[in-house]
Amino acid sequence: VQLQASGGGLVQPGGSLRLSCAASGSISSINTMRWYRQDPGKQRELVAAITRGGSTNYADSVKGRFTCSRDNAKNTVYLRMNSLKPEDTAVYYCNAEVSTDSRPYSYSNYWGQGTQVTVSS
Repeated sequence: VQLQASGGGLVQPGGSLRLSCAASGSISSINTMRWYRQDPGKQRELVAAITRGGSTNYADSVKGRFTCSRDNAKNTVYLRMNSLKPEDTAVYYCNAEVSTDSRPYSYSNYWGQGTQVTVSS
């Protein structure tokens, strides 16, 4: 199983970006998918989570600005980021609880490679 994150970049304060993370491989099912971020020298922070059914949770720092969604048919999770602030600058990682065709009732955590988001004028 591989998770491929994309969509990061450089954006001015107040701007928007949309991150995507696609899971591929011998996937049987995906439960909760999450986005984390990490700035150098800081702990990795949970930004948003979405269940298979579409229920979401957000860090207080991004509520009202970020929207997490997913396309179960494409095994893909998205993070729409609006009103970006310099403090949102970080490497963003996706995470997913995945079961495989060979072990359909056992879920493991998989991570994407990270995508850099820089908010600066």
